[in-house]
Amino acid sequence: MPPLILQGIVTKAGCMNKTATVTVSRWTVHPRTRKRLERSKKYLTHDPQNSACPLPHSAHSFLHSSDEADPRARAHAGLRQDDVVTIQNCPPVSARKRFALYKVLKSPETERAGRGPGSAAGSTAGSTAGSTLGTAETGQAAEKAAS
Repeated sequence: MPPLILQGIVTKAGCMNKTATVTVSRWTVHPRTRKRLERSKKYLTHDPQNSACPLPHSAHSFLHSSDEADPRARAHAGLRQDDVVTIQNCPPVSARKRFALYKVLKSPETERAGRGPGSAAGSTAGSTAGSTLGTAETGQAAEKAAS
């Protein structure tokens, strides 16, 4: 039998060790009304690298000691809620885990971090307008000081 690969959305990650909950949705047609219905099922998925795990205990004390976020926390983000992933069937890992994480297709966290501040056209236009306004204000302040 060929491997069963499903695509779904991560609905729960980081709560259980080496496990993430993935919701897989499919469309069916009602036999009598012929309307499309969305059916979904939740699968417990084995995550062997434990990429949904939060930071190690040693990093928690470091994070709570300062107000600024640790850059290691963003680098270790891993699997998060609302990520689009593919899962593949595997031999049973536990009583309810019959699927393993195959690939992360899309992650909103990494897309947001990849864009970065100032990369959008609207944000750069606002920053240049603010900078020209700032030079005009400093010029007026200099004229008032000179007179």
